[in-house]
Amino acid sequence: MKIILVGAAGDIGQAAYQELAARHDVVTVGRTTGEHHVDVTDIDAVKALYRAVRPFDAVVSCAGDASFAPLDAFDQDTFMVGLRQKVMGQVNLVLAGLDIIADGGSFTLTSGVLDRDPIRMGTNAATANGALAGFVKSAAIEMPRALRVNVVSPGMLDVSAPRYREWFRGHKPVLSHDVGLAYAKCVEGALTGQVVVVE
Repeated sequence: MKIILVGAAGDIGQAAYQELAARHDVVTVGRTTGEHHVDVTDIDAVKALYRAVRPFDAVVSCAGDASFAPLDAFDQDTFMVGLRQKVMGQVNLVLAGLDIIADGGSFTLTSGVLDRDPIRMGTNAATANGALAGFVKSAAIEMPRALRVNVVSPGMLDVSAPRYREWFRGHKPVLSHDVGLAYAKCVEGALTGQVVVVE
């Protein structure tokens, strides 16, 4: 299977890569790293990426920024970061690929723990995560050509804990290996319209 992995350089992307690359041809993509570069907020750039890489069987997205700040520090522009990057960036990966991905292909997106287990300063990320859950549940019933779409929702990864533990007090880190398995489940299995939680 040929898989496009967007956000391959991050902790979550590395977990997905380690699991999937053992069995598949994984094309790594990032903003500035990887075999190809793309700005996921630009749907035309995503379409160009797909044309350059085709044919492909699956897209895995581990990309998308959000803003972390106290609620009263946000304005519309700063709150739009998570909506533009994490939500619409990943939605663009699906919309741009509907007509080009192989029949029976899959899209696997990434959200996170904060919409179900919030932390201070995490409202923007939590909102983005909730939006992605709604998107995959609804989009799944309209996907053409037996295509599938899911979202993996991991807790804080063990490898990320040294950087983020102060923000995630009381959260039990999840194993990177388990996160990788969640992506394999979505890509290689039959699920669609699901939020695959890794806790």
